[in-house]
Amino acid sequence: MFSFTVAALVFGVIFLAELPDKTALASLMLGTRYRASYVFAGVAAAFAVHVALAIAAGSLLTLLPQRLLQGVVGVAFLVGAAMLLLKKDDDEEEIKKPADQSFWKVSGAGFMLILVAEFGDLTQIMTANLAARYNDPVSVGVGATLGLWAVAGAGIVGGKALMRRVPLALITKVAALVMLALAGFSLYEAALG
Repeated sequence: MFSFTVAALVFGVIFLAELPDKTALASLMLGTRYRASYVFAGVAAAFAVHVALAIAAGSLLTLLPQRLLQGVVGVAFLVGAAMLLLKKDDDEEEIKKPADQSFWKVSGAGFMLILVAEFGDLTQIMTANLAARYNDPVSVGVGATLGLWAVAGAGIVGGKALMRRVPLALITKVAALVMLALAGFSLYEAALG
């Protein structure tokens, strides 16, 4: 059964974690060069593939005994929080402008950039952890997909304005605190078993 609560929580966690990531910058750069709808179509399709892979991985994690699963999820959230807090801001992908600016070329460029850049990324790992944690693949999938799409849309449409109003360091710290809270909760449940 679909849970709006789980979807909303996952949306918030994934949105905050992805906002300071290279995807927002890549989406912004693509959006300034090409038609926004073409860019979004490619980026959205790539994120859908990533979420599907993460949900499948998270579903496999649910086969572990409950205490072990909670411990694994808790440690993974701790690692995610550490990665956010220790991340350097020198990640910038080079985007080559296709000569042909048709829908298929532009959306294909966006798809390939995100597919390659985000494979095994923090939010994909977090999505797998959340899928394992809540054992609700549909709600987690919807929340994660919408969170990633929202970051891409914000990057394509208004990334520069958003980054001027909300400091990237603040967004990163809030995302890390949310992950630390989730880690603490998961490890607490693992300890109580």
